Parts: sequence; C-alpha cells; structure tokens
Amino acid sequence: MTAPFLAAALLTAAVGLGLYLGLLYLRRVRKPVVVGAHLLLGAAGLETTVVMLRGAPDGVTLAGSYGGAAAALLALTLVSGFSAPLLGKGSRRTANILLATHAGIGVTAFVLFLVWLSSL
Repeated sequence: MTAPFLAAALLTAAVGLGLYLGLLYLRRVRKPVVVGAHLLLGAAGLETTVVMLRGAPDGVTLAGSYGGAAAALLALTLVSGFSAPLLGKGSRRTANILLATHAGIGVTAFVLFLVWLSSL
C-alpha cells in the first residue's frame, strides 16, 4: 500500500466519520467511540501526509505546491477539533460556531489534500 493511497483512505474515513458525527450532533446524540475513531483517523492521516512531505525512511519524498498548505490546514483542523469542546462548554452558540469552523477548515484541508494528490 503506497503512502498517498493510505493517506487518502485515512482522511476520507475521517471526513466520513465527521459527516456522521455532524448528523449525530444535530440529533443531539453523542457517541464518544466514534469521536475517538474520528480523531485517530484524522491524526493518522496528518502523520502520513507529513511523512510524504518530509520523506519516508527509504528517502522517498513527494513534493508539490499544495502539500505544505494541506498539511498546515490538517494540523489546524486537528487543533480546532481539540479546542472546540473545551472552549465551547459555556455556551451552545459558541460550541456551534467552533464546530462549524472545525468542519470548514477540515473540508478545505481535505479538498486541498486531494488537489495536491492529483498534481503528483
């Protein structure tokens, strides 16, 4: 399994779980196990993307103009996902804004990642 395919599969699964979690959020249902899987898949996708940028142990790197931006946005998505529940505890409105921000950054990062992969 090559690194680009692995990263694409991990991030696609994270986005799919994120969509499912968004639906559950609208229904006011919480499933912590799904949240954990979403977090782990996103972090693994980010790590695989960084390995593709910085170089694998065998010395192979994948350069591209959008790779660094995609990795930066993926990292920002991970940070916003961590901070949304912590900062949004006081107010439902604040939680909604933070969650929408997390989703928007995540979708932008995923699209930029796919553009980067298509340019390789």
